[in-house]
Amino acid sequence: MIAVYSKVRSSLWTLVTMFFMVFLALPAVAQTEDPSISLPTDEDPLNDTFQAPVIVDGNELFVLRGSSALPAIERVAQVQERIVEVAAKSKSKAVEITFEETDLGIKIIADGTEISIVTQADADLDQMDVSVLAALQGDAIRDAILTYRSERTDEARVTGAIEAGLWTVGFALFSALIIWLRRRFKLGINAIVRRNFAEVETATNAQVQADAIAALIRFGVNFILFVLFFLGAYYYLSFILLAFAETRYVAQILLVYVTEPVLNIVLGFVAYLPNLITLLIIGLLTQYVIKGMRVFFDAVEAGTFRLRDFEKHWINPTFNIARTVVIMIALVFSFPYIPGSDSAAFQGLTILIGAMLSLGSNSVVGNVIAGLFVIYRRSTSLGDRIQVGEHVGDVVQIKLMETHLKSIKNELISIPNAQLLNSEVINYTKKIDGSGLLLHTTVGIGYEEPPEKVEAMLIEAAHRTKDLKARPAPFVLWAALADYAINYQINAYTTRGASIPRIKSDLHRNIMAVFTENDVQIMTPSYIADPPEAKIPPGEWNGKLAHMDDT
Repeated sequence: MIAVYSKVRSSLWTLVTMFFMVFLALPAVAQTEDPSISLPTDEDPLNDTFQAPVIVDGNELFVLRGSSALPAIERVAQVQERIVEVAAKSKSKAVEITFEETDLGIKIIADGTEISIVTQADADLDQMDVSVLAALQGDAIRDAILTYRSERTDEARVTGAIEAGLWTVGFALFSALIIWLRRRFKLGINAIVRRNFAEVETATNAQVQADAIAALIRFGVNFILFVLFFLGAYYYLSFILLAFAETRYVAQILLVYVTEPVLNIVLGFVAYLPNLITLLIIGLLTQYVIKGMRVFFDAVEAGTFRLRDFEKHWINPTFNIARTVVIMIALVFSFPYIPGSDSAAFQGLTILIGAMLSLGSNSVVGNVIAGLFVIYRRSTSLGDRIQVGEHVGDVVQIKLMETHLKSIKNELISIPNAQLLNSEVINYTKKIDGSGLLLHTTVGIGYEEPPEKVEAMLIEAAHRTKDLKARPAPFVLWAALADYAINYQINAYTTRGASIPRIKSDLHRNIMAVFTENDVQIMTPSYIADPPEAKIPPGEWNGKLAHMDDT
């Protein structure tokens, strides 16, 4: 009850504030001392020297023509003041309208008070005889005076008060309904969201938050309820003012300010329905075509359809490209049916956005185009171990903008596709022929050692290394005749490109073991003279290495 009371109190304060603001604006809106009289404003298309309407209590009676000596606005003000003056000084239910011909035209007199003179210029404006126009204006003045008097009687004021009371009761019920709907929607939305998203939230380890989704839905519902409450309060205020003659003109202005835009929106929506139906048809056809392409590419991925020389990792990129093309074609067809597409402002905005994108997305477009080349040029595939510059890793994902590598240290490396396209890429997985990759390493051995012995030891180390092929057989090349040693290069084939770091490490360990077993010293980078004793590890270490080789 406390919560309901606070909400009702807040609504009443809002209503009081709106009343206060409107009544403060009454003098500015009416623009006269009597609210029953209204003058043309600067926005009135008839507000000029030549013609202006006579308005009493918000009702337009007729139009008067002005002149340079007496502008239309001043003439209309005089007529309106005289009509109100005659109507206010008597409560009679009859008005005596008489006519008198003068040199200027036909004078209209109400209850002995001159109201207006119908001139030939007025008759020319309405394209009728002066006497006929005077009679018509006289009838309009009589009706305006009688209406003014009838709406200010005690009975009319009691009727207006009753009407205002009924509107107040209706608005109170409407406000209570809005508050009740807000509470019911809040509880209902929370229950529905928690029920529908409970399994999803548990399965995804709280990745989907039901409370956040419920908050978004509640925000949308509360916004709609707020709009309804605002419109209800606005129209309630307008109808309250409409119940009394003194404020009726203000009420009519308020109704025009909101009703006219709302009607324009509704009528515009109704007029837009054919274009909206066309857009819906284009959207449904586009969605249907995309679903059909998805089914086709799923069949290709499953092997149901076979496309010659079409690699499996091309399926998703090709589908995304085809989907983008279909959506762009749909947008081209939809553009003429978008609201405001034919306006200069809309066209200027699209040109501005296009210029901004073209000037600020050169690198993005370059990476996208490079990504297409990377995807379709067959040099790199998912799962390949490649080297790009200093980075070595397995290809885990190829996107339009970048390629992701998983390094041998289990690091995720993101390489822009433009760099991948413009750099030398070493692929350790692709097979050039059936022999495999040729793994090699270089050691420096002194000139005093027989070359045949060194070559045999290096080949033996290669044979001891796991994952190096025996066929084709390993071989040794003389890489260089250096200052203090001969650089021997051992070469051996392997088909395990993803295991090159481990294989090379095992090869180095086996080379060290074989050379130690045969008392052969591997030269250091800088050599001056032979030491008193050879630089060979002690026998205890050799025994451990041999034991490791056996295991």
